[in-house]
Amino acid sequence: MEERNKEGSEAELRRWLGDKEHPKLNEAMQLALAEGEALKALVDGLVSKEDAYRYNCFEVLLQISEDRPRVLYPEWDRFIGLMRSDNAFHRSIALRLVANLTGADEEGRFEDLFDEYFGLLDDEKVMVARYLVQSASQIARRKPHLREKIAEKLLDIDRTRHVEGRKALIKADAVEFFETFFEELPDKERMLAFVEDMLTCSSPKARQAAKTFLNHVLSQE
Repeated sequence: MEERNKEGSEAELRRWLGDKEHPKLNEAMQLALAEGEALKALVDGLVSKEDAYRYNCFEVLLQISEDRPRVLYPEWDRFIGLMRSDNAFHRSIALRLVANLTGADEEGRFEDLFDEYFGLLDDEKVMVARYLVQSASQIARRKPHLREKIAEKLLDIDRTRHVEGRKALIKADAVEFFETFFEELPDKERMLAFVEDMLTCSSPKARQAAKTFLNHVLSQE
């Protein structure tokens, strides 16, 4: 009976989430919240070979991880496995899901994972590094005691393997973190120097992010 339930849940999810143009994300989320087998099927769907279904499974799980992280926390190890995958898409989605699950991480699992997680800042794929940096603020909101350590990692972006143009894009993502937590972080001079250095980089996006940050910070003085 249990197997039939799982098959039925997966069949329903595939019907709703296999549609690239009009997926029924909300219906899938409600089913997953109501049925454990459907939730497991969504997690299994993260490694599906069907692009639309795989991506839509992620979209549903991302929303659940934001709204109800405790529901997904038992799947923590599955997401860490994806974070360690050879597949860059798997690493990218795992970073975002784990960041949200820190909201339910009362066991301190993320603290044990911290260096490995932020080690992906030096990932061979810039997409992975950017998703990591974009997720940093979520972690800092859920675990305030890690804000300074996160800032230190982001301030070392220049030490990563990425070429200068890609480093500029990663730095532009980091500016959002520095702006959000600037008042709470101690090393303000280093953050300001980091952002000021971006004013002369080759990326228009990074230059604009730096200007916006500096205008905001200076207006608060």
